Amino acid sequence: MRHEVQQAVFGVVFPFAFLLTLGCSSAGGPGQQASGGKGAGASGGSLASGSQNGEGAGFSSGGATTSGGAPGGGMGNLGGTETGGTPGGGGPGSGGSGGTDAGGSSSGGGNVGTGGGVSGGASGDGPCGGAPWPEADPSTAGPFAVVTETEIGPLAGEGEDGEPVPFTLFRPETLGEEGRCHPVITWGNGTSSTPSLYGVMLRHLASHGFLVIGSDSPNVARGTPPPMVVGAEWLVEENENPSSPFYHMVDVEHVGATGHSQGGMATSAAGNDPVVKTIAPLCGAGRATSLSGPAFFMCGGMDDVVSCDGIENTFNSVTNVPAMFAKFLTGDHANWLSFGGSVNVKPVEAAVTAWMRVHLMNDTNLRPWFYGASCGLCEDPDWEIARSGMD
Repeated sequence: MRHEVQQAVFGVVFPFAFLLTLGCSSAGGPGQQASGGKGAGASGGSLASGSQNGEGAGFSSGGATTSGGAPGGGMGNLGGTETGGTPGGGGPGSGGSGGTDAGGSSSGGGNVGTGGGVSGGASGDGPCGGAPWPEADPSTAGPFAVVTETEIGPLAGEGEDGEPVPFTLFRPETLGEEGRCHPVITWGNGTSSTPSLYGVMLRHLASHGFLVIGSDSPNVARGTPPPMVVGAEWLVEENENPSSPFYHMVDVEHVGATGHSQGGMATSAAGNDPVVKTIAPLCGAGRATSLSGPAFFMCGGMDDVVSCDGIENTFNSVTNVPAMFAKFLTGDHANWLSFGGSVNVKPVEAAVTAWMRVHLMNDTNLRPWFYGASCGLCEDPDWEIARSGMD
């Protein structure tokens, strides 16, 4: 096991498979059912041709199921150099007027999702009896310095060699400030990718106070149990482990899931596990029939890898919890993601941050982005929105 420090500014090389063979859900043939706590995924090839109809997602590749399991309980080395968010940090939002510095007061103006509009700020009592979460603009870095820990947690899912792999964790450098416990976000990679490719977004979420755990598997929809669920459950268990640095530092009642492409499909499956209270699948979605809380289904209006139609079908199938279908009109399969030396995240990443702050941190100041008759994203011309149970 090793500890690696990832700097806030770094170069990224896209694997061709990331853009061309991302495991995804698109309108079309039925395929096999995606894992949803039962974890069965087809092996014997990539998941690039997974498909989704009105009843859920599937894989078209054949072969026997390979399970990953979670045999270990080992942890990586903790500590490291701070990366990501700067204490007290965050400049003005990148779009519109009136963006709010992290930790500052609320202000209006501009389009939601680009730095203006409804600004951040949590209200109400903080989890675990701690202080409320500080106000923050979701389009800029939050107030917490961030560390990245590699090769941490149990082994689960499948690596490139088919063997189970550990996790990468993005977290605030100092845990439990002012008595707070940290909500969890479990992340799912696109096919042939690892969490480091999405480091800008994942460090951004951690700078807002979240514990963000991502499997190192390049096929996160594979494994029994699925690695996204394993990662979340591991942090929940560590909260009760007196020898763990996460002992009584985890807000076990507030766990979310998000992921890209195949990771979006795996996010939908993870949402069927009761430990996960909200999901945000991005450019990929699968069967989501037993969700425990609100769902944000995002697609790119120019995405020719994963059809928005299939993701909208999944949204339409959700009737038991509040749900939003959010089409980012100029988005393709990956251009809404920040890479390399990005300072502020892009509108989709800001929206995901706001969604998680609302549902995992009780951030009522950001709630109008999504809820109400004239929600912020509903009025933003860059988005096309449909909602269920969110008026």
